[in-house]
Amino acid sequence: MASPTHLLRFLMVEDAATDAELNARELRRAGLEFEWRRVETRDELLSALGGFRPDLILCDYNVPGFDGLTALALLRERVPEVPAIIVTGTQNEEIAVDCIKAGARDYVLKGRLARLVPAVNRALEQVREARARKLAEEELRHSEARFRTLVDSIPDGLVASDREGRILMVNTRAEAMFGYTRDELIGESVEVLMHEATRDRHVGHRGRYMEAPGHRLMGSGLDLNARRKDGSELPVEISLNFTETADGPLVISIVRDITERRQLEAQVRQLQRLDAIGQLAGGIAHDFNNLLSVITGRAHLLLLGEPQLGDRARRDLEAIRKTAERAAGLTKQILAFSRKQILEPRVLDLNSVVTGMDDLLHRLLGENIDLAFHPGADLGSVRVDPGQLEQIIMNLAVNARDAMPDDGRITIETGNVELGEPYSRQRVGVQPGRYVMLAVSDTGVGMDAATQARIFEPFFTTKAPGKGTGLGLSTVYGIVKQSGGNIWAYSEPGMGTTFKVYLPRVEDAAEPVEVIRPAPGRGTESILLAEDEEEVRALIREVLEGYGYTVLEARDVADAILITERHIGPIHLLLADVVMPQMSGRALAERLAPLRPEMKVLFMSGYTDNAIVHHGRLDPGTRLVQKPFTADALARKVREALDAFE
Repeated sequence: MASPTHLLRFLMVEDAATDAELNARELRRAGLEFEWRRVETRDELLSALGGFRPDLILCDYNVPGFDGLTALALLRERVPEVPAIIVTGTQNEEIAVDCIKAGARDYVLKGRLARLVPAVNRALEQVREARARKLAEEELRHSEARFRTLVDSIPDGLVASDREGRILMVNTRAEAMFGYTRDELIGESVEVLMHEATRDRHVGHRGRYMEAPGHRLMGSGLDLNARRKDGSELPVEISLNFTETADGPLVISIVRDITERRQLEAQVRQLQRLDAIGQLAGGIAHDFNNLLSVITGRAHLLLLGEPQLGDRARRDLEAIRKTAERAAGLTKQILAFSRKQILEPRVLDLNSVVTGMDDLLHRLLGENIDLAFHPGADLGSVRVDPGQLEQIIMNLAVNARDAMPDDGRITIETGNVELGEPYSRQRVGVQPGRYVMLAVSDTGVGMDAATQARIFEPFFTTKAPGKGTGLGLSTVYGIVKQSGGNIWAYSEPGMGTTFKVYLPRVEDAAEPVEVIRPAPGRGTESILLAEDEEEVRALIREVLEGYGYTVLEARDVADAILITERHIGPIHLLLADVVMPQMSGRALAERLAPLRPEMKVLFMSGYTDNAIVHHGRLDPGTRLVQKPFTADALARKVREALDAFE
């Protein structure tokens, strides 16, 4: 196309030089500036087209050996965008029509060259318009491509519809979300993406929205269940935008898949429910453990101190003691779930712990259960309470056994894992990092989603009445959480179950696990007993006096301070309850330390307290005996505290 800086180029296919000059002169007289070249043969025409790119071709119809129609066919093949005008002395309407059909822009007689300039200007203008139109179309295509790229880059689904709800446009994310192709959706009603139960209602909402879009009758950020092509439900959040276009109103719906958000919300609700139950359970533990301490302690003392008891009375006392110990075990499980038990963590090798439990697990599971252990190579260490770790393994193994009433296989696996950001985003409370995994899988009956949602709740069980307390998995949950880890269950009905426990990996070398329980020793030292519960205090005094100790009994903090100030002899040990009305046991110990710097301290508690425990772990150097305790356990802890080097 000619431009202000481009000199027009004309190519003349003409065997008569004088006729070519007449054409050029006529064009110059009209003020056109151009350069031109004349050719006479087909070969010259082809050669000229290779090096001389014309803006216009003037072609004689009667070139010897090369007629106008042949020339037009060649030009249409080689340079279809260059306009050609037939300039001839032959006046024949049929030939003129044939030439126009063959692609000529005009047919000018040599005897009427006055028509040449208007024909040339018209042809050049048509070329300019065609090229401008082509540029506009190309720009439109590029613009549409950019728009499509932009729309398809949106991470949410986009659905545009008209007043009647016909879908006009969707992006690739919407195709992926709903399972339809773009062609399948264009022209369909937006209700095809709605759940069947809400389609009719949605039509009414849409009508009201179109009447008053500013009121957002359908809402922005509306949560609902959409429908995929395969009929499955898809939870989505929809935000609407209304705009007027030349073709009428347009509603743009931004559709966000909130499946992951719904799952996280369900996890949060479950965690909140479990925390609430845990708070309730932990709140009563202290008083309940005091009661159990009295029951078990008194029964134990009667059994030891009354040899004249008859067989009936001895059996009854033994039953009382055993029942109280079972109740204490349940309390301990509740405390484990509520994360209020006191842990004494050590750096352990998980493979060694599982291997050391092999005989116990085989006896526990029975001969009809096949047990396999696949230890992970180069397994990292974990920091966890050894007894609590064994409790996790035993409870998961028993739970797996109970899911296979006839026979089956339990597989225990360990391994190093790295939990990244994607995993942590899908699991509430999970921190990315390095973990050691313990997996326990069974080939049992499996669980449905409703059961899985409740498996960690205390006292929830699918077993028959009397066959289980429903505390096994809740105990595991509490221990894992209190140890800084996470636990997840993967199961489907009939497909078995896998529990995966993730405990934080530590760099320290694992310690050997040895449980040594020496027999409780006797003593003659003086012990200051600070306990506000009268029955518990009386029981402890009687137990310690039975082991030879002198007990100075304080019913409250003020009494303990007064005894410390007035007692003439040494006080070797302060045995104090952690939770007392006026002052905590830790505060009492700090208050008495200047008066008796040589006095050692042993705390008692039925549940954790921030005075001596943080995140379920004892402060360094702190000694504790947990309620409820047996007489032997109390005497052993007292002896250990007295014999310990400061």
